Parts: sequence; structure tokens; C-alpha cells
Amino acid sequence: MQTLAAVSLAGGQGKTTTCYFLAKMLAKAGKKVLAIDCDPQANLTFFLNHEVASNQPTLLEVIKGTVSTVDGIYPTSEDNLFLIPADSGLAKVSEYLSGSGTGALILQIRLQAIQELFDYVIIDVQPTRSQICLTAVGAADWVLIPAESATKGVNSLLDTQKFLDEQAKVMAFRGQILGIVPFRDRWVGRTQTLESKDNIAAMKEFANHAPVLPTIRESEKFKQATRQGQLLSELGVRDLEYPFEKIIELLEDCKELDSGVQDSKPGIKVAV
Repeated sequence: MQTLAAVSLAGGQGKTTTCYFLAKMLAKAGKKVLAIDCDPQANLTFFLNHEVASNQPTLLEVIKGTVSTVDGIYPTSEDNLFLIPADSGLAKVSEYLSGSGTGALILQIRLQAIQELFDYVIIDVQPTRSQICLTAVGAADWVLIPAESATKGVNSLLDTQKFLDEQAKVMAFRGQILGIVPFRDRWVGRTQTLESKDNIAAMKEFANHAPVLPTIRESEKFKQATRQGQLLSELGVRDLEYPFEKIIELLEDCKELDSGVQDSKPGIKVAV
């Protein structure tokens, strides 16, 4: 099981969009996929058309251990795609995580119980240096950094890289950066705007050896697809799926390396 977290320390960088399409496309390809909504805003939960009932457990209860991990997982309308949802109550988990002593490892520990059930876990992470963000990063074998093709996106990239470096130094992040994904790459006709071009060039300059992956173009089709619970190919714009196809190819290529990362994680050994 490979665990991928989309992390950016600013809102509007494309984390939820990236998680939604990756999860749907992997499931469509026959992979068993678990999406985890690690953001109290619960946008991924909404995009996957899941409504949290008052008596149903969410990620909050899974992290706190009041229910088993399996009992916090729900099917979605997509075959092979399952969800651990969030709601606004997830904000309450910060106190538990900060007082647990092992907050950065809690989600990783909870996911150990389902290692054999899924091929991929895709985590949408809250865009702040919160305890929720820390435990999501701690569970990740791979991190994607979506960053808007604008000055705000470049700044978010720098902040996120610094955050991941800090966590790696204290062994709270033992994974690797899979790549940087420029988001809302703006084009006018067949011409890329100067703003997008310059900011993507800056991302490459500051990438610190992480690959800068194909850009996610600005298009209303992304909003239309998420509103309707569809893939871009189902809307007749398959070419917009190219960045996600390349990420999936990269994940497939990294399977053997990922297995080595899993074995190296402190205190957690996966029974085979």
C-alpha cells in the first residue's frame, strides 16, 4: 500500500482537486483506493458526495481510536474508491494529537491495520502547520506539493518545503517528495501567460531537486467535473487529465522504492 499526501501550506493551491482526480482515476484503473479527508473544511468529502451523519464516525474518531480504522471507512459511488470522511469536528483532534506524545505517527499507526486492503491511500491535507497536517505528513510515503502558478503559489512552495525539511530532521517525515505540481497554469489560446511562465520557472529554480511535474491548466472543467462527481474524460476533455496520468505513472514506477521506505519507518513493521 502506497500513501500519498497532497501538502501545501496555503489555501487554493489545488490539493483537493489533485486528490479527487488521482483517487477517481486510480479507482477507474482497477486499483483499490482509500481517500482520506484530513481537512476540517471537508471539501474532498463533499466532492466525493458523502454526507456525514451525526451518528457516523469520521477521521476524528479513527485518529482518536474510539473506532477501528475499518469502521471509519465508507464506500463511494465509484467502484474501488473508499473514503474516511471529515467534517468541521476534525478541528477538535488537534488537542488530542498534541497531547498524545506521538501525534506525528498516529495516522500512520491507524493505517497499519488496513495495509492489505488498499493499493493506494490518497490524503488531502489541511493547509496549515496544524497537528492534523503533522500526522498526515507522518503517514505519507510520498508527498505532492501542488502550487498555484502565481506568486502566492511560489511562496507556498517555499513554506511547504521548509516545513517538510523541519519534519524530516526530527524523523516525523520519513517519506519523499514525489513532485511539485503547478496549478492553474494560465494560457490564452495557445500562449502561456507571462505570469504563469515566470512563476513556474521560479518553482523549478526553488525545487531543490524535486521534479516539477506537468502543469494543471486553468479551466472551468475542473469545477464542473468535481460538482458533478465526474472525471474530465467523461466531460470530453481527456487532455486535461494528462498531469494526473503522469503522477500515476510516477507512482507505479516508484513501487519498489516505496516498499523500501515502508520498511524503514521507525517502530512500524508491516507483516507480509
